[in-house]
Amino acid sequence: MSRTVRIVPTLLISLTLTACGGGVHGAPGGSGVHDPYFPMMGNGGYDVTHYDLTLAYEPAGRHLTGTAVITARATKDLSAFDLDLKGLVVAGVTVQGHDARWNRAGQELTVRPPTDLHRGETFRTTVRYSGTPETITDPDGSKEGWLPTADGALALGEPTGSMAWFPGNHHPSDKASYDITVTVPQGLQALSNGELTHETTKDGHTTFAWHTAQPMASYVAMVAIGHYSVRQLPTKEGPPVHVAVDPTQDQAAAEVVGRIPEIVRWETSLFGPYPFPSTGAIVAREGDSGYALETQTRPVFPGAPGLQTVVHELAHQWYGDSVTPKSWADMWLNEGFATYTEWLWQEDHGGDTAQQIFDALYKGNYYDNPADDKAIWAYPPAKPSSAAHISDSPVYERGAMVLHKIRQTVGDTAFFRILRGWAAAHRYGNADTADFTAYVRKQAPDKDFGVIWRDWLYGEGKPGHE
Repeated sequence: MSRTVRIVPTLLISLTLTACGGGVHGAPGGSGVHDPYFPMMGNGGYDVTHYDLTLAYEPAGRHLTGTAVITARATKDLSAFDLDLKGLVVAGVTVQGHDARWNRAGQELTVRPPTDLHRGETFRTTVRYSGTPETITDPDGSKEGWLPTADGALALGEPTGSMAWFPGNHHPSDKASYDITVTVPQGLQALSNGELTHETTKDGHTTFAWHTAQPMASYVAMVAIGHYSVRQLPTKEGPPVHVAVDPTQDQAAAEVVGRIPEIVRWETSLFGPYPFPSTGAIVAREGDSGYALETQTRPVFPGAPGLQTVVHELAHQWYGDSVTPKSWADMWLNEGFATYTEWLWQEDHGGDTAQQIFDALYKGNYYDNPADDKAIWAYPPAKPSSAAHISDSPVYERGAMVLHKIRQTVGDTAFFRILRGWAAAHRYGNADTADFTAYVRKQAPDKDFGVIWRDWLYGEGKPGHE
């Protein structure tokens, strides 16, 4: 009897180990990364390292066909994982070359690989899809995603639009390299981020292949399809400058676009080496989008841009594209920096000084409309009131005012060292507001930033005058 008691537990343990395969079952990765403003964007359980997107678009029928090959590393044992994809029809999914089960619910494409993925394992997922991609309306009312144009389309992604044209982990915290290949009817251009690696024409269609080696957040990935005049601008130094301009905008945009090499040289002198192999601009038609956007290596402008707008969007190549926020709560690290770059440009080119602009904003006589002056104090730069307001003036102008308060506190020499050092310390990475405030304190340990953080960065209402 005593021998029987001893044997039975041993058999049970053996059977349990056999049933489990000697390992630990994976769990679903989870939908969303709990971003404070867009909680369903992004997904848990993996980190994307590369997107290989093969697209074909027929403007006449607004039909997109796509194959996305997504290379990722599992950050936990996974029995399933999600991809963000809004609209479009999925034809099939494979993981590591084997058919995978999948289902759709809203923007979530849930994939169940044939066998569990182990933590640390690199895996490749292929999604085949097609359909008419959607135009997404943001909480603030702006349009993004896939924007049909008179002769093609414009694909823009900030903050949620990229999921309208390819599946992925669509949160700024997960950056990756990209290959984007686009086939369009012959006679049209298909432009994207990075470097053009080849262009071929066959059977009435032209294929353009673009490669981005440096990490890129999906919200600054883009595609522009249409009739564009494409050229490289002459430069004395710095990266090659490639511009593509809709023929209707060529004359109006020529002067400002022609200054891009000068702007990049000036910004490089302030912020350090330009982060990418090339730069430039895409100038679409007026109305193709409602805003300019800092798409990586090649910002997009709806119509001929103003000089200050180009200065702003190119500054984002350092602050936003290379150094990318960890969440949408950190937008001021993009927009406050780019706005302050506009002030610095004016200061260095015969306009108002940054101090004069700061004073006018504080006194409430900067804008013609008093409501615009008052709007700056609606909420703190580091705590936007809602997803609908992450691109409002407190993030831009008051964010820039925070930087000017730092400049007043540490002096010009230390301030510009901070700007360059911040861009270098987080080059190609992600950072949040806490990272920035810690960096500033480390660079100027003898200075007191308590009032700046408390009143200007996080404080409600208009700070007191000092």
